Amino acid sequence: MKKLVFALLLLSTFLGFSQEQTVHSIYFDTDVREIKQLQSDGVVHFLSLIDTTRLESVSIYGYCDDVGKVDYNYKLSQDRANSVKTMLVKKGVKYKIIVKIEGKGKVMIDEDLEDNVPDARSKNRRVDVVLNFKPFVVEDLHIPGLYSTIRKNALVGDRVYLDKLLFDAGSSKLKESAKKELDKITILLKRFPNLNIEIQGHVCCTPTFHKEAIDRDTRKRELSKNRAERVYKYLQTRGIGKARLTFKGYGNTQPLNKGSEYDRRVELVITKI
Repeated sequence: MKKLVFALLLLSTFLGFSQEQTVHSIYFDTDVREIKQLQSDGVVHFLSLIDTTRLESVSIYGYCDDVGKVDYNYKLSQDRANSVKTMLVKKGVKYKIIVKIEGKGKVMIDEDLEDNVPDARSKNRRVDVVLNFKPFVVEDLHIPGLYSTIRKNALVGDRVYLDKLLFDAGSSKLKESAKKELDKITILLKRFPNLNIEIQGHVCCTPTFHKEAIDRDTRKRELSKNRAERVYKYLQTRGIGKARLTFKGYGNTQPLNKGSEYDRRVELVITKI
């Protein structure tokens, strides 16, 4: 069975000032240790979606299912990790930033607790590539009028990129970390009571013929609008008057042209000072 799955798990802040970490998983057939062309092509696609200029370190961990002898599985998991390392270097990842290559051996499962044992085992025959990125600063994009916070001398048209405003993939529900970021924005909006803003939602990676992404909670193509509306409603609960706020979803129509990871965003645009 051939299986290729991309696991893009944002384990800390996405494009935040603390370290960003992304995990990409590559799955193997039983007893296979060499990466195949389909998997290699998938990694190339994965690398094309990230900003490799900010890549700080890479760790590679190999795993096996729970079938077979312990020593055999440790060797197999190490061989899988080495195979992925070799492929990454060939694809342009600098060897000096690969800080760990480790075979973890078998991953045990409890067959009595698993609804689908073969599927569980297939997910354990994998290599996890853990990518750590250098901190991201909005101003480093050098886009005129784009800032990381509301400035004291703000102008109409200034755009505030909320780089710590996090959503789960396909969801418009605010996470606790997002609420903390919006609480900081609330303080600034109260400090500058004459400022009005439009809250803009943006998405990436949808086909060109679909300008909007699907919100998994409503199952409608309204993800960017719903994310903007969530921010709009939250700011009102924190005491920001409705008259100062508007919201709109722009879908994928306003990319920053700096990489797809920068386009999954919410911006505040100052409309009145």
